Amino acid sequence: MASEANRFSGRVRRYGQVGTNLGYAAVRVASSKLLNGDGRSVNAVILAKSLGKIKGPLMKIAQMVSTIPDLVPGEYASELAKLQNSAPPMGWPFVRRRMEAELGADWQSKFMEFGREPAAAASLGQVHRARSAEGCALACKLQYPDMESVVEADINQLKIIFAVYRRMNPVVLTDEIAIELSERLREELDYFREACSLVLYQKILADFGEIHIPRTVPSLSSGRLLTMSWEEGRPLLDFRNAALETRNLIGSALFRAWWHPFASIGVIHGDPHLGNYSIREKDGVVSGINLLDFGCIRIFSPHFVRGVVDLYQGLRDGRKAQVVHAYETWGFVDLGSEIIDVLNIWARFIYGPLIDDRVRSIADGIKPGEYGRREAFAIHEALRKKGPIKVPREFVFMDRAAIGLGAVFLHLRAEMNFHILFERAVHGFDVEELAKSQTRELELAGIAVPDDNVVRTL
Repeated sequence: MASEANRFSGRVRRYGQVGTNLGYAAVRVASSKLLNGDGRSVNAVILAKSLGKIKGPLMKIAQMVSTIPDLVPGEYASELAKLQNSAPPMGWPFVRRRMEAELGADWQSKFMEFGREPAAAASLGQVHRARSAEGCALACKLQYPDMESVVEADINQLKIIFAVYRRMNPVVLTDEIAIELSERLREELDYFREACSLVLYQKILADFGEIHIPRTVPSLSSGRLLTMSWEEGRPLLDFRNAALETRNLIGSALFRAWWHPFASIGVIHGDPHLGNYSIREKDGVVSGINLLDFGCIRIFSPHFVRGVVDLYQGLRDGRKAQVVHAYETWGFVDLGSEIIDVLNIWARFIYGPLIDDRVRSIADGIKPGEYGRREAFAIHEALRKKGPIKVPREFVFMDRAAIGLGAVFLHLRAEMNFHILFERAVHGFDVEELAKSQTRELELAGIAVPDDNVVRTL
């Protein structure tokens, strides 16, 4: 594979691009009116449009930031959440050169067909439909040029943005959040790792016939090219007006695809937006879902997973000591009673559907773009009086995924007993068994076992 290092010249180009598009927004920040004052709604639209023009990792960061409770004011969160993972696609001359760099000068002879126009374009790369020499339908995910330099430049820009935020009387400290976002973005550049994640999910979801994972083609893949089987399916939103039974079938599959891997080996699909699912049909009847895009797979320590289960059980059974222990397990500190009350606002919102033993929607009367906004405002009002709180790193993607998945359920308008589904997912949970399973499954998939894969007691 041709070398494509994190180059200074690439970072400089990116700084110029970011600076040009965010120049006007930066002036507004300097005048202390961007995040405060009567013009916040207008300024939020300006900022979102500026980020939308930039594309790339910084736009992905903005989407992540929009899901963290009270990291930005509600007007900004709503606008940033609208950003889509889209970017101007590479033209055919770029694609041809990139494919040659990854598979050699004779790369076209390795395919029966290769689509010149991308089937999809995202923030870090684009997907082309192809057909193997044997005639199998393929999806070729090709990374944009010089993305390592672009990601590092955007990470540095993120540090500047958070530094500005700290001047605005924040209620959430951002140090751990910045580290977490940076590490996950760097992981998304490694297509070898994503290929291993596909293998991992194929194994742990093998018993769920309604969930389908693309198969990798190692001979046609590299660190910047991931070739997979093409999984036929229709967009999820095509089914928002389908019969309730069909919507619930899709919803149940989505729930299992997310919660089973987390409860069994401590991993989540950390980017649950609409474009990462498609719906399979057989003879016009929905038969299951395709789970797509495995660049953002977050591995959690066993003690963090135990904290998730402890918090659920503590809230369900009204055991305050277990709730506090869960927060301590996650890494929250200085837990006075008032801070615990603030954290419980968010916990009861996220866990509410899981505790409520009845058929219901994920959030009655809430629109997808408003999911969690009311609770975030309540947290802001409470923390504004108490001072800033430090959010543990692992919480960032857990929260992002929970908000994203909830929004998907709202789009789908599913009505299910989430309590029964969750109880099945965590039935017989044992943290020591999870640690063993995590080590075994990660090693079999070729993924490094994290250093904190240990069972801790507090």
